[in-house]
Amino acid sequence: MTTLQSVVRRRRAVAAAGAVSAGLLVLAACDKPTPMATITVGSDSVSSEATCGGEGEAIKAADLNKCLQDKGIDQISVDPTETVRFGVDPDIADKGWTILMNGQPLVESSKKTYQAIPGSVFFNAQYGAQGNSTLVSIKEGESETTGLWSFRLKKSDD
Repeated sequence: MTTLQSVVRRRRAVAAAGAVSAGLLVLAACDKPTPMATITVGSDSVSSEATCGGEGEAIKAADLNKCLQDKGIDQISVDPTETVRFGVDPDIADKGWTILMNGQPLVESSKKTYQAIPGSVFFNAQYGAQGNSTLVSIKEGESETTGLWSFRLKKSDD
């Protein structure tokens, strides 16, 4: 009986060690999420991880252009009379960030975690808007782009 108990204990120890090893392997394979950017209009918000980059390395110009054409991005409705609020994680703010509208800078680079812009700007032809939908991106980095978070602002029908 003693031999049987020691065999059972040994099997349990090996099984436990295997489970721990498997768990560590799974955790090691996980990617660290990129910082988040959020757009809020009234009581509605949409948040996203980086559309491109966001991991601290510079994005090549060709890759950046492809990223700005990405079709599978989050969308939020905007009443032009509302304020559009942009918020970024401190990791993004520390590197400086700029709001782009249809790929062009809309504001100067900032190191704050929050900016607010009137909703009418995003549908005004004077600022490069075309139609009832505008691609807005948050570009991380001042001298070189290290991340891009893109959203589509759709003019609400109200």
